[in-house]
Amino acid sequence: MAHTSLTSLLDGLAKQDPRAIGRAISIVEDNGPEADAILLSLDRDLVKNTTVLGITGPPGAGKSTLTSQIISTCRSRGERVGIIAIDPTSPLSGGAILGDRIRMMRHSLDRDVIVRSMATRGRLGGLCGAAGAAVRIMAGAGCQRIIIETVGVGQSEMDIIRLADITALVMAPGLGDDIQAMKAGLLEVADLLVINKADMAGAETLFMDMEAVAHERADKSNRPIAVCRTVASEGKGVEELLAEIAALENQHRASGEHDRRRSRSYDLEVLDWAMEMMRPHILQKIQKDSGERWGDPKLQAANILKQMKVDHDKIS
Repeated sequence: MAHTSLTSLLDGLAKQDPRAIGRAISIVEDNGPEADAILLSLDRDLVKNTTVLGITGPPGAGKSTLTSQIISTCRSRGERVGIIAIDPTSPLSGGAILGDRIRMMRHSLDRDVIVRSMATRGRLGGLCGAAGAAVRIMAGAGCQRIIIETVGVGQSEMDIIRLADITALVMAPGLGDDIQAMKAGLLEVADLLVINKADMAGAETLFMDMEAVAHERADKSNRPIAVCRTVASEGKGVEELLAEIAALENQHRASGEHDRRRSRSYDLEVLDWAMEMMRPHILQKIQKDSGERWGDPKLQAANILKQMKVDHDKIS
């Protein structure tokens, strides 16, 4: 990209132009040469003051419908909203194959709603490597609230906990096996539990079960957790959910938990990028070895690290 084009792009970001935001995210996602300049240009205060909300949970819980209702409520308050919809990866192209932008067409003409679908690109944690950068670009372009809606593959979605300031786990009646599978994962770390489709049979039982989980967590960690009910298809309970989110966010900022989470998130993102940069070099060294594929893979990995002058003994 020529210098004049980069200047024009940065000017577009400063003016909160949706096309400039989309272009900037694409450059960073593709690891383009201008990525560093884009990220360094962002307003640090805007990024710091943005609230990042994670929406996760099993397939069929109604995450996209709930996200759409949250967007509508935030827009009615005059908030600019960014949405990062993490979708499964196409095995052929590597791109997102669901396209949450299709599911959120009602907001497509709103200049103050920025929707971006991003592929997981095979990451088991449910978030692609560039999601953190996309969050900062949207925040730097004036989005006061950014929603990350994950692909919905259950317990493997733990990555969202570290990137979002507040994480809401969305459940619905009839997903009993999926919810049981999450008890050792998301149920133990999510900030809010949301019972969606609360007008369906079995919702009250699910609510009582989640209340028991919340009380158990409070007893162990002395950290209360709210259980909210919504009927996203009708917009019911969304205002109450946002009130709980706001109260929790204020609490985290006052206690310093917000800054601690952001610092931990940054450290882990640096680690992710370091591993991503090292991966092709390590793979190349593995493939250069023409010997028989036999023996202890861990020992082979240690030998490769020694060749790269990494002291394995100090990091193992």
